[in-house]
Amino acid sequence: MEEIKRKTLVIGHRNPDTDSICSAICYANLKHRAAGGEYVPARAGQVNRETQFVLNYFGVEEPRLIEDVRTQVKDIEIRKTKGVADTISLKKAWNIMQENNVVTIPSVREDGTLEGLITVGDITKTYMNIYDSSILSKANTRYSNIIETLEADLLVGDAGAYFNQGKVLIAAANPDLMEFYIEPHDLVILGNRYESQLCAIEMGADCIIVCEGAGVSMTIKKIAQDRGCTVIATTYDTYTAARLINQSMPISYFMTREHLITFNSDDYIDEIRDVMASKRHRDFPILDKDGRYLGMISRRNLLGARGKQVILVDHNEKNQAVAGIESAEIQEIIDHHRLGTVQTMSPVFFRNQPLGCTATIIYQMYQEAGVEIDKKIAGLLCSAIISDTLLFRSPTCTAVDEAAARALAGIAGLDIESYAMRMFSAGSNLKDKTDEEIFYQDFKRFTAGKAMIGVGQITSLNAEELRSLRERMVAFMHGAGERNGLDMVFFMLTNILTETTELVCQGQGALQLAARAFHQDTEEDQEPVLTLPGVVSRKKQLIPELMLAEQE
Repeated sequence: MEEIKRKTLVIGHRNPDTDSICSAICYANLKHRAAGGEYVPARAGQVNRETQFVLNYFGVEEPRLIEDVRTQVKDIEIRKTKGVADTISLKKAWNIMQENNVVTIPSVREDGTLEGLITVGDITKTYMNIYDSSILSKANTRYSNIIETLEADLLVGDAGAYFNQGKVLIAAANPDLMEFYIEPHDLVILGNRYESQLCAIEMGADCIIVCEGAGVSMTIKKIAQDRGCTVIATTYDTYTAARLINQSMPISYFMTREHLITFNSDDYIDEIRDVMASKRHRDFPILDKDGRYLGMISRRNLLGARGKQVILVDHNEKNQAVAGIESAEIQEIIDHHRLGTVQTMSPVFFRNQPLGCTATIIYQMYQEAGVEIDKKIAGLLCSAIISDTLLFRSPTCTAVDEAAARALAGIAGLDIESYAMRMFSAGSNLKDKTDEEIFYQDFKRFTAGKAMIGVGQITSLNAEELRSLRERMVAFMHGAGERNGLDMVFFMLTNILTETTELVCQGQGALQLAARAFHQDTEEDQEPVLTLPGVVSRKKQLIPELMLAEQE
């Protein structure tokens, strides 16, 4: 078995924002530099325009997209049974099985793709089945296989040539009788009698096997050479040679090529478990995405399967986490939100601080670990704080956040105010996006009492852009609750400059709940939109008020 080098994914929430992406990249970097090991930044959704601007600005690749963290075949230890050529003999295949304690061997082509499988059952059948005397030639057996199986020496001929015509026979009779049953292209097993050797060659045999270590004269070798007859000498007696020779046949004649059950290294183990249980095979081949053979897997391999190692940043609620989180091994959680519902199998390192941004916490952790922050990391962390605190305008922003952002801007060489305007402008460029893309760009689910609610948010510096989006979102949000399995859906159109939010409400009682939360009156035929002056934060201003109103 090959020991799997375990990676740890550092990943933010679904519908990731700039804080989620930048914190994943920066925390993976910190863990690698401070603790060693392989930490891979990942994302659970598409990168938005604001975040793409940040990554491009600092020349950083976007993290790998991971949409499901259930355990995959590539996460578990598989048996690295070496692939063999389909020309090897049955005897060699049997020896490989015994040496490696396996019951299945894969035959692999030169390009690494799977040709077929030979099992211990296939080999034992060859011993029990009764074959006619031409089976060796039908199997297209190489002379090198015969030499290897009989532990013999090649005296005349080409070991790379094939015995592919004629039958196998033992020359037990005297030469006069041999003439009646030896035919052209036959393979003849015989002893040390010169007359028998000469007779077999003259009758057109393609190969003679001389047993019991008997000598072969120069004359016989010369005649054999002239007639194109291969001469092989073995120390085995004729009975043993005859018994062993079928073991020289290539596995290609007996192995299974059609309807092979294979799995891909990216397959999820909970999906392949049922397939494996329904089949009697002991082992199944694993292929990569290009069809190349990687190893073998058995039901036993699944018993000790361990989940992916994951560190969550910028969230701690299951309904915001990447799919399959319940089967992952959560190592750490770094967050600045309220405590949610993620459950862990064992105690984990959990750091949660009432700050405006996860990146601020990670900045502190760099300082605590004594790890120097380079320009790129400083730029990413600073961008995340600017984004989450709306350049310190959000009520979630603390003095600690602002001090961290300004210190990081100094390391990154940023004029923080002008950079922030460019970043927000890039993020609010929504004219090319569909209603669906805008709605789900920054969308989160919450539980308020018995109600499941979803809240999306767009922030912009452009009042005209927000006005046009208002009409589009009101129309798009019809049925959005049903599509997402939610009772109520809200969408925040937040103007950063005026620090005002237009809140679009959808769902039974959604407008009334929001009006109650913010002490506003509603009219019977009112458009499902409320204006909320001073409200810019979903986490600190909108969600808590909605929850309080729901409980009343």
